[in-house]
Amino acid sequence: MMSLINTIFAIVAVFYLVLVVKRDLQMLQQNSYRNERYKKWLKQNSEYTSMSRVVCMIMGLLLVSTFAPYKWFLVMKITFIVALISMSMNLLKAKYKHSLVFTKRVWRLFSAELVLMAIVALIYSRFEMRAIAFAAIAFSAFSYAITMFTNWLLKPVEEAINKSFFNDAKRILSQMPDMKIVGITGSYGKTSTKHYLERILSEHYSVLMTPGSYNTPMGVTRTVREMLKPYNEVFIVEMGAKNVGDIKEICDLANPQMGIITAVGPQHLESFKSIENVQKTKFELVDALPADGFAVLNNDFEYVANRAVDNVTVKRYSVNKSDAADYHAEDVKYSASGTTFTVVGEGKRIELCTKLIGECNISNLIGAVIIAMKLGVPEHKIQYAVSRIAQVEHRLNVKRAANGVTIIDDAFNSNPDGSRMALDVLGSMTDGKRIVITPGMIELGDKQEYYNEKFGEHIAETCDVAMIVGQYNRESIVRGIKSKGWEEGDKLIIVDTFNEAQALLTKIASKGDTVLYENDLPDTFK
Repeated sequence: MMSLINTIFAIVAVFYLVLVVKRDLQMLQQNSYRNERYKKWLKQNSEYTSMSRVVCMIMGLLLVSTFAPYKWFLVMKITFIVALISMSMNLLKAKYKHSLVFTKRVWRLFSAELVLMAIVALIYSRFEMRAIAFAAIAFSAFSYAITMFTNWLLKPVEEAINKSFFNDAKRILSQMPDMKIVGITGSYGKTSTKHYLERILSEHYSVLMTPGSYNTPMGVTRTVREMLKPYNEVFIVEMGAKNVGDIKEICDLANPQMGIITAVGPQHLESFKSIENVQKTKFELVDALPADGFAVLNNDFEYVANRAVDNVTVKRYSVNKSDAADYHAEDVKYSASGTTFTVVGEGKRIELCTKLIGECNISNLIGAVIIAMKLGVPEHKIQYAVSRIAQVEHRLNVKRAANGVTIIDDAFNSNPDGSRMALDVLGSMTDGKRIVITPGMIELGDKQEYYNEKFGEHIAETCDVAMIVGQYNRESIVRGIKSKGWEEGDKLIIVDTFNEAQALLTKIASKGDTVLYENDLPDTFK
């Protein structure tokens, strides 16, 4: 009987350990496989002392204290088994916004971690079931440390693999010298601009763009190796960055001849440390262009407008007319069906109609139109393509729900300028209540509280109802809202989760109302 209980105990403990390791890897993946970021997440979310880890530590201590065979009690083991099953069920039932993607790298980490623990456990246990159970429980309590160690141990392997893939992508690109390569970067707006440019150029060329958020060196590498075809004439490369040098690394691979900088603003200040470093990094794209290259810059942002460029031909644009801008928008008119406006510059006037709304989308379209004109796309094709551009999901995407409520989905991410524009769009809706649901903005370094408080102030100025989700930015946003005379109640609602917000929304939203979803924080933030 005791042998059977020990076997069941060991199986359940190992199963629980596998689930814990899987979750650790999920959070490591969401932190870009960077131990320093993962460690920071552990600290911010009190993962070192989470209830499940504390329970495992207590189990371990009790098991050690009763390790002699005669001290083992059946009731204790059954209690441990029930506790482990319960914690396993909680992990299995947990809902995440971003599940673990089982890439080859994850499989390597997962396998190496489990093998390391198995070797240690078997050396210690000598195949005794009760000792295996103890080892699995101990590993579960400190699995985060093993995850970081395994990640560090495999770093040279990952770097060697990535380098070989990177060099192979460079080889493929070198065999297509006539293909035009357009780089797009910016603190925000780059993904939307990428999609808009791809849609316009596709009227005239065979175009490939980096999909989704493939905006890292390895994302671009994978796009080239898996998706690029010999007949592609234009390759649009989205370039993301969180540290100085990130854009240069992508440029070293792609060697773009043309580039767009959509914005330089207070995004990722937690890693960049200063707006000057953001500017320096974004302009690595322009600095990498060849002498006959072509740069398109958004002068609506101070740290774009004040950066001189003399190594390539530059065209600057602005939504509102600016003396320093070569192109700007005129006759902007919003309606329920979209926006009409005219791109004006260098003696040209192109009248455009789009389903998109918001000043940010006009800005993104102007940048794309300038590149299209440079590449010789006829005006009528530009007009047709712009009129057919679909809204990019989760980026100021407007939908009409079945109950007559208008949804503005701006949940992909949020930043000081983008959130202001999104709130302005919401504020222009006058048919019903204007409701915002948001957890605020992240990765703003020591400016995080300041920008979220300003965000709260603007919420009070443009909305009728605000639902503040989660704890991460709650105090700052609420402080900003209350500074405008609001009090917690029917207008200012505080909830812990988006599910709770959704449940309340069904009770307070009615036909004619407009709901803005501004940002949706990943699982690594509460």
